[in-house]
Amino acid sequence: MMYTTGKKVRFSLFGTSHGPYVGCVLEGIPKGMPVDETQIARDMELRRPKKGIGTPRRETDSVNIRQGVHNGRTDGMPILMIIENADTDGSKYLKFARTPRPGHADLPALARFPGYDIRGGGQFSGRLTAPIVAAGSIAKQLIGRSGMEVSAFSRAIGGVTDCENRDIADAAGSRVFATRACTGELDAAMEERIVSASSDGDSVGGVVECIATGLPIGFGGIWFEALDTEIAGAVFSIPACKGVEFGRGFGLANIRGSESNDSFFVDGGIKCGTNNMGGILGGMSDGAPMVFRAVFKPTPSIAKPQRTVDIERMENSEVSVEGRHDPCIVPRAVSVVEAVTALVLADQMVRDPERGG
Repeated sequence: MMYTTGKKVRFSLFGTSHGPYVGCVLEGIPKGMPVDETQIARDMELRRPKKGIGTPRRETDSVNIRQGVHNGRTDGMPILMIIENADTDGSKYLKFARTPRPGHADLPALARFPGYDIRGGGQFSGRLTAPIVAAGSIAKQLIGRSGMEVSAFSRAIGGVTDCENRDIADAAGSRVFATRACTGELDAAMEERIVSASSDGDSVGGVVECIATGLPIGFGGIWFEALDTEIAGAVFSIPACKGVEFGRGFGLANIRGSESNDSFFVDGGIKCGTNNMGGILGGMSDGAPMVFRAVFKPTPSIAKPQRTVDIERMENSEVSVEGRHDPCIVPRAVSVVEAVTALVLADQMVRDPERGG
């Protein structure tokens, strides 16, 4: 089974956590575009778990481009990418077919899909974000040709919050830190919260902030094809995402229109005095940086005992999760947020090349 999004730049995802591989098909990338596979490898490395704060599962995450790229350039055919799964151990998951894990997709998946392969979370696993990052890397290269750039960072982890205003250079600078924080001090504080939760057999969540620049005024769509609509839908598709807000988001409920409206002025072009709207008005770019945040829940796989049910005996039970899991998925989710954002921007750009620069 494949899961597809996009209209002109179409992305289709396939595979399971403990199957032989995960992969994707990326369609609609213009013929003749150079593809930097070294950049793909760098983006894949950012998604990999970091020692001490990530899962012990170790995958090489080497991206095998099977078709669609020839001699370093796209050939106009769909791009097929495969990433092998090697470091798998499904034995510890089998009991969850009877005692589903709270916070996971186990219970509805077992009810919905007869014969559901629960190992590693099956098709609901974060493992499937690996090909998303690979395809997103190519999408970044495409939109970069029109002057667009996407970067994200960890705004908050485990109650440690970055309270400073950040720009896209700050977000790009987070790539040197394991937690994807913007400073060394925040990185150390966030890492401490992750390690502390892990030592307690628990987990923490957090917030990823994403910034996109270079979007011309009028770029995007309206109503069901609005830029923020499609971005939000793509980000919500990332496992563990439970909320998305643009600009000041829910904070807008507590201020007046005279405070929330972003004023305009001329300075070598039309500019915005503030960016409370996150760079989007009516589903289209107003020329300011597009800024949004996504909240990710604490990793549901934890060692602490939790109440559940035995679905064969139909009685109350208890479960604890063994195995290899991230005590916080936020640092790895940063690169995935960047990827899905780039895929949406690429799709909207190809659908409306006049507004894409």
